[in-house]
Amino acid sequence: MAKEAKTNAMRMLDRQKVKYQIFTYECDEFIDGMHSADLIGAPYDQSFKTLVMEGKSGGYYVFVVPVEKEVDRKAAAKAVGEKSVDMIHVKDITRITGYVRGGCSPLGMKKPYPVVIDASAGNFKEIYISGGRIGLTLKVPLEDLLKITGGKLAEITV
Repeated sequence: MAKEAKTNAMRMLDRQKVKYQIFTYECDEFIDGMHSADLIGAPYDQSFKTLVMEGKSGGYYVFVVPVEKEVDRKAAAKAVGEKSVDMIHVKDITRITGYVRGGCSPLGMKKPYPVVIDASAGNFKEIYISGGRIGLTLKVPLEDLLKITGGKLAEITV
């Protein structure tokens, strides 16, 4: 069996000696988070997608929300102290994060951006997040994810 090629997200977890589970699935292009969860048998409410938004100030922010929910832009802006936030353009994802659409992880981006994870994650010891490439999901301890990213929990979904 071939050894799994490490992503920045996995290397970051390894450096911090965090135990995590790897789930891979066949996928050649972007699919939404619910399909990804279905492919690995993960519950939707425990599976999270990573969204990158730009604040009115020009700063970038990472919001981690359940795959079946949408970000509440007003609540998200309030959580990071901005007047408003908007999704970055798909064409800018790789330039800003180092990841591709559908493989964007809150861990190991090009630069450390403020991370806000939806408060519903607090219902779980571990959550499923993108592993840093399409076809790769990681199940990580929430406490470690918050510590490594410097993230916080907040009510940010509709």
